[in-house]
Amino acid sequence: MAPDTVLAEANTVKAGAARVIAIANQKGGVGKTTTTINLATAMAAVRKKVLLLDLDPQGNASTGLGVDRRDRRRNSYHVMIGEASLADTVRRTDIPGLDLLPSGMDLSGAEIELVEVEQREYSLRRALADATREYDFVLIDCPPALGLLTINALVAAQAVLVPLQCEFFALEGISYLVKTIERVRHAFNPDLEIQGIVLTMFDQRNKLSGMVAKDVREYFGDKVYETVIPRNVRVSEAPSYGRPVLVYDMNCAGSKAYLHLAGEVLRRERRHFA
Repeated sequence: MAPDTVLAEANTVKAGAARVIAIANQKGGVGKTTTTINLATAMAAVRKKVLLLDLDPQGNASTGLGVDRRDRRRNSYHVMIGEASLADTVRRTDIPGLDLLPSGMDLSGAEIELVEVEQREYSLRRALADATREYDFVLIDCPPALGLLTINALVAAQAVLVPLQCEFFALEGISYLVKTIERVRHAFNPDLEIQGIVLTMFDQRNKLSGMVAKDVREYFGDKVYETVIPRNVRVSEAPSYGRPVLVYDMNCAGSKAYLHLAGEVLRRERRHFA
């Protein structure tokens, strides 16, 4: 899909209250943060107003957008516990149309502190309530765990995007996430849906990648995006320069794949803006 085709898809999505999408997988190293950063960048590139909310205490999404750890004194932790407003904590990035709510190591203690809070599962939803009118999309980079932070993201979101690495235990791992999504839907958020599953780190030279992709598509059907994110050196290099791969190398295979993915996500979002 060419950039002008993605722009055409974006123009069919009307502005209004933001669509909140959680990017989640309890397994680490599956391309979750990379997907969040580059999907947010691709959406901003086609004139959508996007907020990337870094909810992972490791703060890799913040680093990948060039925000130094010393510049995160106010972060998503302070918003979660009510010490700061979203408006006062969000910061602009170098990418027009893309804002960031950074993470900090403080966030690792939030799960313990929130245990005593009434309706603790709704802390993030309350924090986002007013700000969502300012954006078209809010993308939440969840931690690699199914704890209270991820639960908060799922309660705040309308949809979940699941990056799934093309490796042997992929289906076994995702079953736990699907069960968690179902529990959250029944207990807290009946509007929550799986927006899609994106296959990441696909190596066409490796037969296992093809076998896993085939199994995932047979099991989840049209929930799996057509776009597959390949293993790509430029994608791996970009975070060390504090840049999304779409900025670091627009013409590499990884960048083209994330543009394709953005087009698919926007097509699936059409029905919510009709």
